[in-house]
Amino acid sequence: MALRLGTHLMSLHDRMLYEPVSRRVRCHLDGVTVCDTTGAALVWEPRRVVPMYAVPEADLAARLVPTEPTPVPEDLPPILGPVNFGLHLDPGTSLDVVVDGTVLKGAAYRPDDPDLAGLVVLDWHPFEWAEEDHPVMGHPHDAFKRIDVLPSSRHVVVSLDGTVLADTRDAYALHETFLPVRWYLPAADVRMEHLAPSPTTTVCAYKGQASYWSLAGGRRGGRNIAWTYPDPLHDALWVKDRVCFYSERTDLTLDGEAVPRPVSPWSSPEDQARF
Repeated sequence: MALRLGTHLMSLHDRMLYEPVSRRVRCHLDGVTVCDTTGAALVWEPRRVVPMYAVPEADLAARLVPTEPTPVPEDLPPILGPVNFGLHLDPGTSLDVVVDGTVLKGAAYRPDDPDLAGLVVLDWHPFEWAEEDHPVMGHPHDAFKRIDVLPSSRHVVVSLDGTVLADTRDAYALHETFLPVRWYLPAADVRMEHLAPSPTTTVCAYKGQASYWSLAGGRRGGRNIAWTYPDPLHDALWVKDRVCFYSERTDLTLDGEAVPRPVSPWSSPEDQARF
């Protein structure tokens, strides 16, 4: 029986995963070097879709102080994004990180897993990170993920509740491992009168910082429905200033064929329960 690789890899998110990396990894806090190591590992905690860096405790220029862990809510979704680092679903010790008198509450985690002995997992956001001499944003680069951006003349129509939001034959399809295909559309083919700028911004390690759009007039609770990369990173330069709609929250047709809404961490809690 053949094994569908993507399904198999996604099924492993109920356990602790790790992969050593050979690149030099550094992190800083306000110009102070906190870690400089060639002995790091990528660690995916249970139910996490992106990794964090675990670094040798011996390579940390900081003091670690055990602290009370963040209580784990009972209603967590099955899959967690790179948020709420303090939530740990595998046995271990939560740690405060003390750097030159600055206390970063719960910014480290020492897993009990013997395969990770001597390593501590660091939160991403308090620090500035670099892999070799390349600054990295959002989270570590995943050794098992990539993105491809492909121009497409397929007829792409995005709608919601019968209202067409975009209609184009000039799309870019962005393929990212384990995620739904994202269709980036020229703003000229998007009915921008149906959208309003959102204060939300997010950071992707591969694409850069995104700005968001919600439905105009506060419909659907003002929920973010689309995004744009005004200044994308190198791998996503082709999608600069294009608009991409959540296919989890809108209706998509390709060449006249309806595409089922995918289930992902950006779906409703009800849909995620089917994930």
